[in-house]
Amino acid sequence: MKTLGLIGGVSWVSTINYYYYINEHINKELGGLNYAQCLIYSFNYNEIKKRNDAADFKGTTELIVDACNKLKSIGAEAIVLCANTMHMCAEEIEERVGLPLVHIAKATAAAVKEKQLTKVGLLGTKFTMEQDFFKEKLTAQGISTIIPGDADRLFVHEVIFAELGKGYASPESKDRFLEIVLKLIEDGAEGIILGCTELPLVVMEDDVPVPIFDTTKIHAMAAVEFALGKDVVIWADDD
Repeated sequence: MKTLGLIGGVSWVSTINYYYYINEHINKELGGLNYAQCLIYSFNYNEIKKRNDAADFKGTTELIVDACNKLKSIGAEAIVLCANTMHMCAEEIEERVGLPLVHIAKATAAAVKEKQLTKVGLLGTKFTMEQDFFKEKLTAQGISTIIPGDADRLFVHEVIFAELGKGYASPESKDRFLEIVLKLIEDGAEGIILGCTELPLVVMEDDVPVPIFDTTKIHAMAAVEFALGKDVVIWADDD
């Protein structure tokens, strides 16, 4: 089994889920007392958020590259960025660190393609919804993406940090999220990508009439594929 290097704390809430899913599925594959070999570097997320809010993405990248190199120095054989937004700098991180990076958007695009969908709604931070780093991986698989309108994008972004990143969702926020999701479906979305690893706290499969793509679970499964040496793995630089 190979050793995974997880970049967590972005946020700690979803990092717990990554650790759970990866270990759970390693055990399902191998049985007995077999679990993942993994290393976790957990950030104080405030240090990441203040750089992103200031559009200092270079500063964010430097923090993550440094963390990845520390994991590499103690045995990590691949990097798993436990957040969607951090994938804005995935290719640069992979190149500078010199380890394969399991890409969350490519793994998600493969999952959507497997369902034979061609148009999906994307929820996440404003960076994930508005920038191209996630959407372009879907486009490469023939999948078009729609995102909420301006006011709804702002709401989603703010609730991610005000509530979901702290581990909860208010009933009012859940109601508004579901309204946003239903609007995306009305606009033609055949499925909904939860493009923030905390979004499963507020949108669940039973809530909506179309497939939900939980990027945390999808990404964790791709990491398991690497750890077990299987062929179906999505790297940042395999375009």
